[in-house]
Amino acid sequence: MVTTVAGQRRLRAGSVRGLRPGETTQLSAPGKPTLTVTATPCRHGPPLSRPIAGAVIGFALSLTGSSTTRLWMTGDTVLSRPVQRVAQNLDVDVLPMHLGSVRFPQTGPLRYSMDSGDALRLIDLANPRIAIPVHDEGWSHFREPEQHLRATLARTGAAPQRILKWLTPGEAQAM
Repeated sequence: MVTTVAGQRRLRAGSVRGLRPGETTQLSAPGKPTLTVTATPCRHGPPLSRPIAGAVIGFALSLTGSSTTRLWMTGDTVLSRPVQRVAQNLDVDVLPMHLGSVRFPQTGPLRYSMDSGDALRLIDLANPRIAIPVHDEGWSHFREPEQHLRATLARTGAAPQRILKWLTPGEAQAM
């Protein structure tokens, strides 16, 4: 398991690896290519929200011998400057984006995850082959309905439908 350093401390298991943003670990198994996992920066909320929301990271994955980051999972984050820099610097093939526009009654309009507007900007910055909206339904604190997310992403030229892949829970999907 790969998680944050704080997550590793909480889990206290020998098979857990804790990473800070920018740190890398490799996972290997006999007869399989080595998977390189690099932790990418995240901020699960507005500035100074870490004491409330906790430490979070995203993951950039690539296989040994490949200069291309095949998959970048943003993690629970807002579209902060560090996240934007990662999007500009990685060569991304598949981009699962954590969305949902998370907000809480006690924090008012402050968001704890990206919304459809952020998704459009992220797609534009990262230019992935496939962008996958994820983590946008199933919790009461998600504030952007999936219908709105789909409509926003469908009506703009910034996110051509050829790169958007909508997943259906419980169904296998070919990429």
